[in-house]
Amino acid sequence: MSSELTETKKRILAASLDLLVRNAGKDVRMSDIAKAAGVSRQAIYLNFESRTDLMVATVQYGDQVNDAAAQVRPWRDAEGVEKLDAWIEFWGNYLPQIFGVAKALMVARETDEAAAAAWHDRMADVRRSCHKTICSLDQTGLLAADWKIKPAADVLWTLLSVAGYEQLTVDAKWSTKQYVKHMQTSARRLFVAGRTVDAVR
Repeated sequence: MSSELTETKKRILAASLDLLVRNAGKDVRMSDIAKAAGVSRQAIYLNFESRTDLMVATVQYGDQVNDAAAQVRPWRDAEGVEKLDAWIEFWGNYLPQIFGVAKALMVARETDEAAAAAWHDRMADVRRSCHKTICSLDQTGLLAADWKIKPAADVLWTLLSVAGYEQLTVDAKWSTKQYVKHMQTSARRLFVAGRTVDAVR
């Protein structure tokens, strides 16, 4: 990034991402972000129209920093049960990296229409990936007979919700490894034909 404005924007985004992740989205003020970035609050508003604009940009910046495209590649290349396992492994391991930003958007969406739109846009992406995963099970003949594609995708999407992740890992103190393993096992038992498929070890 060559211009001073772009460098400033990058510093703001990096500070925002770090604070939101470390604080799980709680009590992160614009003044805190400005201080961490080494800029004034005015500089933030010169680069971002609103707090929501900053949060949306922070989500996108986080995807770049975390190289989400590379992390999700095993899921893109897999089919059937392996695709189901790969999606849950990706999402379960990616959630800790974005949880602070996701939590901030969850809180802001209650009173901010732009934040709500950003949240729904991001969750729609997750829902589409769940749909592709269930379609792969169906195309390989492995989707349990009592499921149709859309309701199965909706249930998988709900099973992997950010709120559910928070309840299990924050409130119930599960590790990420436990979360991934038990979600994979639950999803196999719910969606894979035969019901005798081995649990993930």
